[in-house]
Amino acid sequence: MDLPVDEWKSYVLQKWSLLPKSTQVTVCTAETLSDIFLHSSSLLQPEDEMFLKRLSSGYLVGKDPGAPLFYREQGNKKFQEKDYMGATVLYTKGVSHSRPNTEDISLCYANRSAALFRLGQYETCLQDITRAQMHGYPERLQLKMMLRKAECLVTLGKRQESTLCRLKRKVQEKENPTETFPAALTTGFEDMNLREENEQISCASSSVTLCTDPLKGRSLIATKDILPGELLVREEAFVSVLNPGEMPPRRNGLESKWDTRVTNGDLYCHRCLKHTLATVPCGGCSYAKYCSQECMQQAWDLYHSAECPLGGLLLTLGVFCHVALRATLLARCEDVGNVTRKLCGEISNRDICLPKSDVNGRYESNYNAVLHLLPHTRNHSPEHKFLCALSVAALCRQLEAASLQTLTTSLKSSQPEAAVVPAMCQESHIWGPAMLRHMLQLQCNAQAITIIQQTVNQRSKENIITDSRQVRLATGLFPVVSLLNHSCSPNTSVSFVSTVATVRASQPIGEGQEILHCYGPHESRMGVAERQQKLRSQYFFDCDCLACQNGKRRAAAGPRWEAFRCHRCGELMQGDDVLSCGRASCTESASRDHLVSRLQDLQQRVGKAQKLLRNGKLTERAIQLLLGCQHDAESFLSAEHSLVGEIEDALAQAYAALGDWQKSAAHLRKSLRVVEVRHGPSSVEMGHELFKLAQIFFNGFAIPEALNTIQKAEKVLLVHYGRGNDEIQELQKMKSCLLDLPPVPEG
Repeated sequence: MDLPVDEWKSYVLQKWSLLPKSTQVTVCTAETLSDIFLHSSSLLQPEDEMFLKRLSSGYLVGKDPGAPLFYREQGNKKFQEKDYMGATVLYTKGVSHSRPNTEDISLCYANRSAALFRLGQYETCLQDITRAQMHGYPERLQLKMMLRKAECLVTLGKRQESTLCRLKRKVQEKENPTETFPAALTTGFEDMNLREENEQISCASSSVTLCTDPLKGRSLIATKDILPGELLVREEAFVSVLNPGEMPPRRNGLESKWDTRVTNGDLYCHRCLKHTLATVPCGGCSYAKYCSQECMQQAWDLYHSAECPLGGLLLTLGVFCHVALRATLLARCEDVGNVTRKLCGEISNRDICLPKSDVNGRYESNYNAVLHLLPHTRNHSPEHKFLCALSVAALCRQLEAASLQTLTTSLKSSQPEAAVVPAMCQESHIWGPAMLRHMLQLQCNAQAITIIQQTVNQRSKENIITDSRQVRLATGLFPVVSLLNHSCSPNTSVSFVSTVATVRASQPIGEGQEILHCYGPHESRMGVAERQQKLRSQYFFDCDCLACQNGKRRAAAGPRWEAFRCHRCGELMQGDDVLSCGRASCTESASRDHLVSRLQDLQQRVGKAQKLLRNGKLTERAIQLLLGCQHDAESFLSAEHSLVGEIEDALAQAYAALGDWQKSAAHLRKSLRVVEVRHGPSSVEMGHELFKLAQIFFNGFAIPEALNTIQKAEKVLLVHYGRGNDEIQELQKMKSCLLDLPPVPEG
């Protein structure tokens, strides 16, 4: 996903291995990125470009005239099955393949409006009705769509009236909101905006300052005592690219010509990353989709006019190459002459990349800052540098070819910004090395833009609990966030809304302490040896944080969430190949291979039960399987083992599906204990589990327990997300509903 597809990687690595030794030495010993790019570019042959073109043609990113009818028919089948969400996505795919102002696109929009109406998305339904009419929806079908429009307007009017009534009642009752947190704790939660912006660093609060150490490099240091939840950085990505998700190349055969699977690209705006069920497609390709006409136009003006004809190639070359291209395209929005001078000067240097201030003396979140992120040129292998350089060279060649077509089409010629693309191509000796620099930077500086994706397990509309998981949505560059150094046990939490990253303190940070962020290998997810290896291979440093120092001392026993227990006395087992009971008076021992084999067998059984739960038809059978797994786990796994928590969580979901909220809560409380031991009582993982427990108590009408759990969940989630988080909004709705209930009569 990040790097080019495996076929291109293998091809380039084979090409590298067949080069004369003298040529390899020339590339390896090149002094600058410009030299690496120019040497590699000279080695790009027509047959290489033809091979890459064949790979790229496997991705269906153009407008296929047969696709709209296919997707409309598939969407109709889903609609008849009452799978309105599935129907909406298929109609969206049909819209994406349709040309503007055709009957195809108007019919797809109209059908999608019907699915959105059934989903209760009335405002979005109205937008699609307008779009269908705008693209020439047939007069003979207008009546049905106008009736749908009238129903939407009536429903929205009733909703508005109901909302006004509730507001009036609240005012009349003069209710005072219940205070949930101490005043000192809520100061950092007021909104997502920085209350006092830093004069030295854009997008940062006045609570931090930028320091440079000759050994550690740059870092952010607290200028005062910081409370948990305080907002430290709020930065919009300089550049971001939506991760395409699983998009296998098109294979031969009619059944696989058009993909019906749902990907991130179908559900999120390709510019602002906003979730939307009703995307607006690019007029030139079927891949790029947007939340609105405005977003589509902005993307076109900034970068998509150049990217549009290269969709298949960019999917082949990977996200990092796409981000590198888009970063250079966005650089055009700054003073092009100034940027070109910077590129000529900076790319001729090696890895001299200390934080650079702008003319006003501030560290700004702009292309200047992006340009000075470390590319770690010396640390990358010669093969990796050649792969990146040849990929960028191939991309530059295709940009040159596409720019000739751009100038001859009326669609492109109406965009004045498109004229800059040929200028970029003429200066490929500058922009090519710039893209190579960005591609190398991304291994250490790319930020995964994540979202919390919720799946719903439900028996009926009234009995719902959600399961949350973190999903990587996009890849971006955040120059200010990149100032943060790593710790395997960080003191901050990073979250995202659209393309904006927010960094909050996750624990008290004293004045003078460093602000630390986790680059991925967290102590609660990996052992110390695995973390160190990953950081060394990807980020080129040996981690010596406090968590790693402590982890080395505890390495013999291992973390409790991975530990085995003695089947006789219950004490934790210790050792390498042969594990012995940790209690001196117990002589039990066991082979690690035997215990690992038992663990793998148990994991398979748990997975089978979870699959039954997802299908939603054999819940009782799933419970029987899980109770058997629970019994077996008690005989050889520690009480805090992660699989024990997984079993308890699955049992909680199963009983919730049956409406047995008391048993569901009992099992989820056991899961909570495992989460607390592994991730900590104030971790974001703990917040998500408390949210689920609050839902269970709420559905079971356990009012005191629900209110107490809601308070705990809010307290934890506010530290990590602030008030705008979806789960916090839902918790507040539950609390408001419970407080509005009449008191239960005694006796």
